[in-house]
Order: sequence, then structure tokens, then C-alpha cells
Amino acid sequence: MNRRYFIITSALATAETALSAPRLATAKRTSIKRTPITAVTAEELSISAIAEAYTNGRLTSLQLTQLYLNRIEALNRQGPNLRAVLEINVRALKIAAALDEERQQRGPRGPLHGIPILIKDNIETADHLMTTAGSLALEGWYAAQDAPLIAKLRAAGAIILGKTNLSEWANFRSTHSSSGWSARGGQARNPYALNRTPSGSSSGSAIAVAANLCAVAVGSETDGSIVSPASINGIVGFKPTVGLVSRTGMVPISHSQDTAGPLARSVHDAAIMLSVMSGKDGSDSASSAVGERFESDYTRFLNNDGLRGARLGIARKFFADNASLDHHLDHAVATLKQAGAIIVDPADMETHGTWSAPESTVLLYEFKANLNDYLARLPSTFAIHTLADLIRFNEAHSATELRLFDQELLRQAQAKGSLDEAAYQEARAECLKTTRTKGIDAVLNQHKLDAIVSLTSGPAWLIDPVNGDYDTGGCSSPAAIAGYPHVTVPCGMYQGLPVGLSFFSTAFSEPTLFKLASGFEHVAKGRRVPRFLASV
Repeated sequence: MNRRYFIITSALATAETALSAPRLATAKRTSIKRTPITAVTAEELSISAIAEAYTNGRLTSLQLTQLYLNRIEALNRQGPNLRAVLEINVRALKIAAALDEERQQRGPRGPLHGIPILIKDNIETADHLMTTAGSLALEGWYAAQDAPLIAKLRAAGAIILGKTNLSEWANFRSTHSSSGWSARGGQARNPYALNRTPSGSSSGSAIAVAANLCAVAVGSETDGSIVSPASINGIVGFKPTVGLVSRTGMVPISHSQDTAGPLARSVHDAAIMLSVMSGKDGSDSASSAVGERFESDYTRFLNNDGLRGARLGIARKFFADNASLDHHLDHAVATLKQAGAIIVDPADMETHGTWSAPESTVLLYEFKANLNDYLARLPSTFAIHTLADLIRFNEAHSATELRLFDQELLRQAQAKGSLDEAAYQEARAECLKTTRTKGIDAVLNQHKLDAIVSLTSGPAWLIDPVNGDYDTGGCSSPAAIAGYPHVTVPCGMYQGLPVGLSFFSTAFSEPTLFKLASGFEHVAKGRRVPRFLASV
């Protein structure tokens, strides 16, 4: 891809050039001030660097928004055909211009003032943007108002640039699915090697951040859907404690495990995002359980020397059958030691792997109950208001919805009963035992650890529309099932593909995880800019 798409120089000071996106930027064109711009590039811009450029007059929100729109135009459905972005907010440029004017008159609202962000397409947004979970069944569903977490971001001055592609229904449709594929958006692609998976389900959000199509993005996770695509796309992903971020207005899978979280190119940017996204929501029962443990500024916990004296346990069993990946983990452990961490190796959970069967049961039961509640909100003009309706819709539109893989998980969920059934109650109790009391918490207490560490996932596998995903391993399940926080940070390349290092711990340990993650990021410097190679 020619770098002429990527670099703004002083020539872009003219309104004609700065507002030149040919198709996607369909908002009414607004003239911009002819402020000289010297070598400002969309690649690897942090929130702090953007704010500094705004302050010293080298850049405006309008110019940056257009720059990202131009990159999306060049890379999303052209060039490498990333298919990360489903829909552009046609009001983005108008909003950016208004925020520029507000900055001049009253100053910035905070660090997100005028920052263009992208949102996973299972979270409701206004601005006449659809919320479809990638499914044709929800095409045309425009929420009347922002989900609470989006309202927080908008109030902080963020510009909602558009919606991102995802694994359809957050990858809860088939055991043979291809991550990053949705009927609405097609197959999203890994920016490091275009024939490889971006993982999921927050595929588009992770790709967009990795490929510099936005400053930061919002994803969601039930089990691995933030941290796995973050690892595989070479960025930072933070899955917070369940309840810390409101789930109202998010297409659900599981009220026990669902959460939204930030995807960013740096730990600092993730901390800024989570500071704004978190907060009490009276309509979300998990939010009420947080009590007074919300934090307004996670950046205060960042520390370049954050690993010194930290006690970290290395969970080896996640990649015990892959000697090469285990060796890659050895290099990361050596980096942790050099930065002053105290290492307990190994520090595996005795319950390792025993959570899989009960989790599957819980997700099937909760998906049916939670999705039925969500779909019941849709206007009467829609054909689907229940999971059963969705299954029938997919069957009626099998040429588009079922052409690559089936919907057996939807049928299995539909066959389940209510959440009052003993099978559900027993499975959920087993989940909590194997991941909390006899899992994460047991290991933390036994070894007096600050966090457990492992590789987040294996490298990206080849996209295979015939057989579906190939599992290269991952450590997401314990923290996901327990509802505990989990952060992944780039730790270099494995045979040309990114791999992340995970830190996870007990409930509401976000301050500790931000400290550790920032310390590792500072010494590891594992982030690499993708080159959109055809293969590796």
C-alpha cells in the first residue's frame, strides 16, 4: 500500500485536500481553517499526541477525522480489503467541526475531546448508525439513543466515527465459524497477513486500531472477544471486571460474563478510555454490585517501573503442548525478571480446563434468556423478537446467512429451558468454583501473587471458510468466566505474527493490572506496525 494514503503534510492544510474522501465521508462538507500541518501522520497517533497537536494548532478534530475517513476509504474495501468497518457516521465531520469550535471557545472537555473512535456493531449508538451484531436479521435497527457507555464517551467529547465488523452474533452461532465473518460485513482480515484471521469477536475494532483507522475503539467480550483479537492484531486490549462498564444497549450473550472494554495501541490510551467508559448504571444489575469501586482516572496507576517488586505467577498449562510458544513465553518471563518482577513459575490452577463444560451450559441458557429480552425491545416492524424467530430468519435466508457455517449453537440454546432449572444453576456454581475460589483466587492466595501471566493466544491461523477456526490456544476463559479483569499487551512477533502477554487477577484489580501492563509495555516495546502483507 502506497504511503501517500498515510501521511499528512503541509499540503493538507487546504480545505480541498483535507476534505477529499470520495465515498465514505458523506457528511455535508465544512470548510476548515488553513492551519499548517507538518508531517502529522495517522500512524500510531496516541490520544496524548493528538491532544498536543490540537493544542499547538498543528491539527484540528475535523482534519484528523477526515484523515481517518481517508484511511478507511483506502484500506477497508480497497487495497488490502480489511473489511473492518461496516458503516461510517455521516455526521462525523459536522461533530468534529463543532468540537473544534467548542475547544476554541471553552477549552477541551478532557483527553477524549475531538478523538475519533470506532464502536463494535453490537453496541447501540445514535447518529443513525445501525446495531446489527453483523446479522442481516437486524439490518435497519437504529437505536433511538446511545447505550450508556457510548453516552459517556460522547459526553467526554469523543467522535463516534462508525461501527466495526465482528464475528456475527459475537461468535455465538456455530462451532465451525470463521472469526471476523458476518453476513453483513463479510470476512475481516488480519492487517499483518491478509490470509490470516483477525480472531474475534471484536475483530473489526481490533483491526481498525492496529491499522490506524481510528485513535481507539470499543470492543466487547464474553470469553476472549477483546483479548484474543487484541493479541492477534498486535494491540492492547482490556477486559474489565463485569459490571464496571454498563452493558445496557449491548446485544447480549451472557449476563454473567459480557462486558465492553477498550482496544488501543497503548496501555495509556486504554486507561483513558476505561476511565470514561466505566460508571454506575442502575439498569444493569452487575453495575450495582460494583458499589464504590469505580475509578475516575486509571491513568494515575500507570508506572513505567510498575513491574519492580511485583509477584507474578506464570500459568504454563495453556500452552504446555506447544514447545515453540512455551519458548516464546520464556522470553517474556525473562523480560519480566529483568524489569524487577518476582516470578513464581509455574503457577497453574488445579482446576485448569475443568470450566469448559459448565461454561458451555451457562452460555446456552443465558444466551436464550438474554437475547429474548433484547429482541423483545425491537419495533413491531421487525420480523424477529425471539431467538426462535432468528433461527427461522437464518433458515429463510440461508444463501447469505448460512452459506459458510451453520447455527447449531442457536438451536442448542433454543432447546434450553429457563434460568430456574437446576442444570443451569449447578453449571453456574461450578463455573464460579473452578475459576474463582479454586481457580484464580486460589493461585493468587497460595503464592501471594499480584497477577497471573501467560501468553494471551497463539498466532493468527489461516482463514478457512470450509473448516472454520483453528484453535492456537488461549488463556481467556478463567478471567472471563469469573468476571475478573484481564489485559493483554503486545510482546513481540512470533514468526512474523503478533502475540500478546496477558495479566489477569481478582475482581476490581484494574489498578494493579494497569500498573503491571504499563511497566511491561515500557520495557518490552512489543508493538509493531502492520504492513498488510499477503502472507507470512
